[in-house]
Amino acid sequence: MTAQAASRPPARRPTPDIRIVRAIWPAMLAGTVSLLPFTVYSTFLVPISETVRADAAAVGALRGLGGVAALLTGVAIAPLLGRWPRHRAVAGALTLLALCCLTATTGSYAALVAFCLGTGVATAVLTPALLALATSRFTDPADGGRAATLVSTSTTLAAVLAGPVVGGLAAWRGWAGALWVTAALAVLTGLAFLRSADPGAEQAAAPGYRESLRRLRSRPDLLAVVAVAGLRTTSFMGYLSFLAVTYHDRFGTDAGTFTLVWTLSGASFVVGGYLAGRWARDDGAAGPARPRLLLLAGLGGGLVAVLTVFLVPWLPGALAATTVMGFGHAVVGATATSLIAQRAGRLTPATFGLQAAGMSLGVFAGAALGGAGLAVAGSPGLAVALAVPTALAVLLVRSATRTRIS
Repeated sequence: MTAQAASRPPARRPTPDIRIVRAIWPAMLAGTVSLLPFTVYSTFLVPISETVRADAAAVGALRGLGGVAALLTGVAIAPLLGRWPRHRAVAGALTLLALCCLTATTGSYAALVAFCLGTGVATAVLTPALLALATSRFTDPADGGRAATLVSTSTTLAAVLAGPVVGGLAAWRGWAGALWVTAALAVLTGLAFLRSADPGAEQAAAPGYRESLRRLRSRPDLLAVVAVAGLRTTSFMGYLSFLAVTYHDRFGTDAGTFTLVWTLSGASFVVGGYLAGRWARDDGAAGPARPRLLLLAGLGGGLVAVLTVFLVPWLPGALAATTVMGFGHAVVGATATSLIAQRAGRLTPATFGLQAAGMSLGVFAGAALGGAGLAVAGSPGLAVALAVPTALAVLLVRSATRTRIS
């Protein structure tokens, strides 16, 4: 046995997932509730448009205001998140979500504008605050990273199952009833968050706004992780924007059948996120090798899949590519979350805030990039356009995993 091996401390057994879930269940619940407002909006777009007497396309486009609001809010507040009591930030964001839902039910176009803007602002605060709070519940960085990925995975699982849930909520008074129930759930979840808060877990004396920005600029590894997350989102969300059209045009898939394709994609994303969260747990022995391998494998799989799904002429190949796409991108997302939770230290809230803003930007960039590629060169142009962000992310992997700073 070498002297180095003899001096290495024994590996600590990882905390079981069930114990982590018991500690962070309010964060997982809050993440689930945060998905409901826009899910109701998208699901009942036609009756909502009829209620406000506006064109469905115009009402649907309003959701883009939420993304713009989330992007601007995320960039503006990211350096401040570390100075706010996180359980209060989450409760405040959930209260804003509840108010937005109630506002939308008044049934005017202006109310829908306020709903979309307010929901975007609330989620820009809520998502990074939940991830940072889950991370802070554990002193071991590996456990903190696992907690953050479990929050993300539970939110993704809720997105996959949201359709039937929203349908059940709407059984009482249609879409307005669904938003009323969502508002009540948001308030109750916020209260549960306040009651379960552990003030001792909050970080004290976090750096101020300018100091946070200065420290982030001195951490190229964290900025590279944020960039990888944003580029991954650009490719994946652009892919989702045109997936239904591709399956319809190439394979004659109707809307009902496509829901099975969507479920396949979502299920593979959930499984990939859950497993990658376990694989990315870093006990310090592997150094950067493990996260680097996970990022490269996920991005490589995603790169092959996005080129395949829009070009392959036979259905089994497209379904296989859809599965790989969801799984690979989930691996990248979970690994990026783990890297931030394990390495950012006092900059964790600010970094999660920037990551959320970058992902909001990716949603719009993906749709725009994919649309441009489709307009210029059809399906091959769409495939290549959405492969470019993934290829750029591959170039940043070494920078994202180069250093380890606690």
